[in-house]
Amino acid sequence: MEPSELHRAVEAGRATAAKLGLQADDAIVVHNSDRVALRLIPCDVLARVAPSGHLADSEFEVEVARRLADVDAPVAELDPRAEPRAYVRGAFAVSLWTYYEPMGSEIAPADYADVFLRHHSALRRIDLEAPHVTDRIAVALREVTDRERSPELPDSDRELLSGTLSGLSATISTGEARDQLLHGEPHPGNLLNTRRGPLFVDLATCCRGPVEFDLAHAPEEVGKHYAGADHGLIHRCRALNWAMFSAWRWRRDDHMPDRDHWRVEGLNRVRAALDRCGLS
Repeated sequence: MEPSELHRAVEAGRATAAKLGLQADDAIVVHNSDRVALRLIPCDVLARVAPSGHLADSEFEVEVARRLADVDAPVAELDPRAEPRAYVRGAFAVSLWTYYEPMGSEIAPADYADVFLRHHSALRRIDLEAPHVTDRIAVALREVTDRERSPELPDSDRELLSGTLSGLSATISTGEARDQLLHGEPHPGNLLNTRRGPLFVDLATCCRGPVEFDLAHAPEEVGKHYAGADHGLIHRCRALNWAMFSAWRWRRDDHMPDRDHWRVEGLNRVRAALDRCGLS
């Protein structure tokens, strides 16, 4: 979020907590992108604040978290002092979560794979309507093919992204027997190393598809520790992930910090991933 919107988002998070009797004298920005995560002090709540246009996403994330808590999934929990729902405050949707003090050590690949296995097992035990991976790819493809939505995307890069998204989407939509609920974006930034062990956060991206789509977000060594994974499919999904990431960065209304850097870097990652697949 831009500074002016970020200031309003912080105030919305603090006001939501205060109305529930949680003291929020100050807020520390933990993450700032299209939505923000705030550590509220001294109540020690993590507030996730999004523009109210994303209310449905916030409500979906809360529902995913609520159901996964019932099956002991390795995910961050909603704050028990607040009703488990998304609150509307002004122009923002706010959800309140348990704050976990991060531990400094990296999560080893074998441990990352283990938490994946436990998380995927938990996801198979809940009944939840969620979009398919290919639905998310289709949304990214619309951003790329609509010049009004991505006016600054050069033609050659538009062709690269549209070809990657449409071509590789078809390769992962034919194995529906292996599809299941997924996290959707379980990259290292969405896996916290806590005193409770590794916990996944940012659950609004939950979708259906092959487990390899999740594995493609993790460091490459992780997939080698996940029994039964199709490593060729992981490579194709990694190219898809970077193509979707790049599509978001070229949106006219994208507000990710360092967007210009990530526009270039994202395209470079797409090319590298395609080369790894032998598709460049």
